[in-house]
Amino acid sequence: MKKVFFLLTALLLLTGCGEGSGKKLRIGISIPAATHGWTGGVVWSAEQAKKNLEAKNPDLQVILTSSANTADQVNRIENLIARDVDALVVLAQEPGPITDICARAKEQGIFLVVVSNPLDKPVQDVFVNGDNRSFGAAAAKAMGQLLGGKGEILMMEGVPCPINKDRVDSFREVLAAEFPGIRILESQASWWNTEKGLALMENFLQKYPKIDAVWAGDDDVLVGALKAYEESGRKDVKAMIGGGGSKKTVKMILDGNSVVKATVTYSPRMLERGVEEALAGLRNGKKAVSKEVIIPSQIVTRENAKEHYFPDSVY
Repeated sequence: MKKVFFLLTALLLLTGCGEGSGKKLRIGISIPAATHGWTGGVVWSAEQAKKNLEAKNPDLQVILTSSANTADQVNRIENLIARDVDALVVLAQEPGPITDICARAKEQGIFLVVVSNPLDKPVQDVFVNGDNRSFGAAAAKAMGQLLGGKGEILMMEGVPCPINKDRVDSFREVLAAEFPGIRILESQASWWNTEKGLALMENFLQKYPKIDAVWAGDDDVLVGALKAYEESGRKDVKAMIGGGGSKKTVKMILDGNSVVKATVTYSPRMLERGVEEALAGLRNGKKAVSKEVIIPSQIVTRENAKEHYFPDSVY
């Protein structure tokens, strides 16, 4: 009888039957594909989160998916739900279509963390975001300091969305309140895209005979704007300010580029923080440790660029 008992116990342990069977916690990640520098950094951040957290937590499985467009992202989130993930970390392509599928995940008991791009309805357990108002404010303060409070500037906005609105509104408010001697000549959308930044800057250069500075709003856009300016042969622009804190832009600042004087941090590594919050929530019985995590932006100039330069990062 004892032999039978020990045999049954051994079989239960080997097959993983019964309580304590070692079922892994599953966290699904849904993010956009790497279409430009910042989203490339997000993909890298997600990969780092998977590698580091699985190594530290043997009971954890992280399932990473990236999507080329919104419809693809909806399909991939549906697939993650079908795979019985315990938590879901989402950076939405577009808030509208993604909100419904995220709401459905919540209804099925999945712990939900939303990163960077807010949904149309706050159905998430945790929201992790950069501080987009401090992003715009930091850029405005840098602009005011670089120009000594006087000059005529151009703005290159991002994709029309809540993130962009917060940045632009804050930028304008700080300039108006603290640097009334700076005049905005024009502001246009550059869609956080290098080619669009180049084309927009070419148009600005043709339209305005004198430009003191440019807020590119994004480091990818800055690359395009800088190329257009250098090819024009003009020497009037005193400063260009980017956004995002890419290693390429930080290195230009560090090396004392004659035009690129500053950028503003908006770390794609916030995705890693989102996965950490998801794991903490699961460990806490699917109750959020923090409802909201906001990561403030910082001005990067030549004085502190060394502290923000990470050559091993993809962004």
